[in-house]
Amino acid sequence: MLPNIPYTQHKRVVIVGAGFGGLALAREIAKREDLQVVLIDRNNYHQFQPLFYQVAMAGLEPSSISFPLRKIFQSKKNVHIRITEVHNVNPDRKSITTDLGEITYDYLVIATGAVTNYFGMKEIEERAIPMKTVSEALALRNRILQNFEDALSVDSEEERAGLMSVVVVGGGPTGVELSGTLAEMKHFILPKDYPEMDFKTMEIHLLEGSKELLGAMSDESSQRSREYLEKMGVHIHTEQVVTGFDGKYVTTKQGMRIRADNLVWAAGIKANPLNGLNPELIVRGGRIKVDQYNRVQGFEEIFALGDVAAMQEGEWENGHPQLAQPAIQQGKALARNVWRVMDGKKAVPFKYKDLGSMATVGRNRAVVDLPFIKFQGFMAWLTWMFVHLISIVGVKNRLLILINWVWNYATYDQSLRLILRPKTIEQISNKNEKNEEAVKQEA
Repeated sequence: MLPNIPYTQHKRVVIVGAGFGGLALAREIAKREDLQVVLIDRNNYHQFQPLFYQVAMAGLEPSSISFPLRKIFQSKKNVHIRITEVHNVNPDRKSITTDLGEITYDYLVIATGAVTNYFGMKEIEERAIPMKTVSEALALRNRILQNFEDALSVDSEEERAGLMSVVVVGGGPTGVELSGTLAEMKHFILPKDYPEMDFKTMEIHLLEGSKELLGAMSDESSQRSREYLEKMGVHIHTEQVVTGFDGKYVTTKQGMRIRADNLVWAAGIKANPLNGLNPELIVRGGRIKVDQYNRVQGFEEIFALGDVAAMQEGEWENGHPQLAQPAIQQGKALARNVWRVMDGKKAVPFKYKDLGSMATVGRNRAVVDLPFIKFQGFMAWLTWMFVHLISIVGVKNRLLILINWVWNYATYDQSLRLILRPKTIEQISNKNEKNEEAVKQEA
C-alpha cells in the first residue's frame, strides 16, 4: 500500500494524532494555502474524551461525541487525511514509517496523546476496563449491562452482588464523574429495568491512592465532591492503592478486599511517544522533552504538543497538565509560530493560560475552580454543561447532546441501554460459510 500524497512546491507539515492538540493545530494551520497539511490518525474521527463516561453509562451515543475528520476539512484542498498506524520516526530521512508506507515531512508534529497507565500490573491490565477511547467506553457499557442480565440467572446472592457491584479506581474527574453517574443509575434507572433485583446489594466503590479526591483542584471542590458522592451512596476509600484483581475480588496494598466483578481503571495515563527518538528525550511518564516553542530538543523540524510533550514553563516544572486546554493552546500557538517563521518573523515562546478545571458529580451537582472564583452546586453544574457543550465539534452533535441531557433531566431515564457486540470480518465469514454449507446439504 502507498500513502499517495501528492508532492507540491509547498512545505509539508505532518501531524500525527487528531486529538485536541493535533486537531487544533490542523484547523489553524490549514488556513494558509501555501502549506500542505497531512493529518494522520488510527481513527477517521475526533473523539471528545471528557464525555466518554456518559457513553459508558448509556447516557450518550458514541456518534454524539465523535466527529468525522473528513467532514471538518471538506473545504480544505491542502489537507490530506490518512487513517493508519504510525510505527516510528526516521529523523535522518525526515520521514515516518506507517502501515501505508513511508511518509516524508518538512515539519513533523507528534500529537499522539496518552494511553492508560497500569503501572506494570499485568493482572489489572488483563481484567480491568479502561476508558481512553470510544471503543473502550462501549466495552464498559456492554460489560455492565450484560452483568445485570447475568445477575438475573444466578442462584448465589454473593455471585449476584459481585455481578452488580462496580469498583472505580482513580479519584480524578473521570473517576468522580463515572461514580456519580453509576449512583444515579442505581437509584433512578436500573430498578425500573430490573424490578426483580434488589439494588441494595449493588455497591459502588471509588478508590484513590492519595488523601483526597480531585487532587488537582481546590480543597473546597475536593471536599464537596466527596460529600456529594457519599450522599449518593458511593463508598469512598482514599489512601488505598489497588494491587490486584482476579476477576472476583479487588485487593489493595493496604489490605482491603472488595467483592466485585467489574473494575474500571481511571487511575492514570502515560504519554504515547513515537519510536525512533533518542531515549534521552523521553522523561517521566513517557513524555518528550520540548523547548518553549514545542520543538523536540535537538531538532528544528520536529515538534510535540499536548499530553506527549514535556515543556518546563513557569510553575509547570514537570510539564503542563495532561488535559484538553494545554493541548489546544499549544496547537494554536504552534500554528501562529509557523506562520510567523514563514513570514520572516521571530517565533513567540508558549505561555499557558490556566482557564480552570471542573467536574460534575451528578444531577445539579458539580464543582468548578476558575482562576478568579470557585463555586459548587447547581450553578457549577450549569457551567460544566455549558463549557462542555460549546467544546463539542459540530452543531449537530451539540444539538443531539443537548436533547439527550434535557430528556434525561426531565425523565430520569434514557433509551440507550443497548448491548452492542461488534462482529469481526472473520466471524461474519465463518457464519456465511456455515450457512452456505447448510444450504448445500439440504439440496
